[in-house]
Amino acid sequence: MSARPIPSAASRLRAFAAAIAVLSTLILPASAKPPDPAPFDALLRAHVKAGRVDYPAFRDEAAFRAYAGALGAPFGAAGREERLAGYINAYNAFAIQGILDGLSPSSFLGRQRYFKLQTWPIDGRSISLERLENDVIRPFGDPRIHFAIVCASKSCPPLRGEAYVAERLDVQLDDQARQFVNDPSKNRFDKATRTAHLSEIFKWFDEDFRGAGSVQKYIARYVADPEVARDLANDGYAVKWLAYNWSLNGTAPQR
Repeated sequence: MSARPIPSAASRLRAFAAAIAVLSTLILPASAKPPDPAPFDALLRAHVKAGRVDYPAFRDEAAFRAYAGALGAPFGAAGREERLAGYINAYNAFAIQGILDGLSPSSFLGRQRYFKLQTWPIDGRSISLERLENDVIRPFGDPRIHFAIVCASKSCPPLRGEAYVAERLDVQLDDQARQFVNDPSKNRFDKATRTAHLSEIFKWFDEDFRGAGSVQKYIARYVADPEVARDLANDGYAVKWLAYNWSLNGTAPQR
């Protein structure tokens, strides 16, 4: 997950990237598609508990290395949901691999390497996590992806203990949104002072949430407290941003 706002030209770049992605589906073999998520699903179920990641366990799994290697093949003419699920899984897999390789987003320079400089083989190309997020995943136009891609940090959304799959993608993304919005370690709502203490994710990607009218209106769709939801739907809260905690979201791998 990128740590900086996207420049104003980003929307045009994302539109161009989306057009190229569509064109690629016309020239790649119809049989090409994202790798079967079942092996990654089994690994996540075994090694992620309540969002906490057992990184040493992933390092010891040949199945994880095989799945990450398979992500380099073209995704081809798969449907929208299958491709989006494949890209989210790819982001999360290589976010884990980055930690195993000794990268870390815990410092400013570390974030440059982790998000921007390191590239990974995904869908027939070599791409950084930042470009995968901003040029490939965000053009799908679903803000809920910000609650699904996880960059190995405590303030990120919790890593889901299962892989994303096309046939349940909408349900999975909705569940992630509700979990994230209502997690008091990520977002807090003070009814006495009518102040929303929000994750900086909503600041960094403000433009993605404004399809609902405002960030507050978007959050109102998912917040569990009906009184808070009503006030947010009317932009009735002051907003303060919670400092992002970039420390590791699990057990560090052995060096």
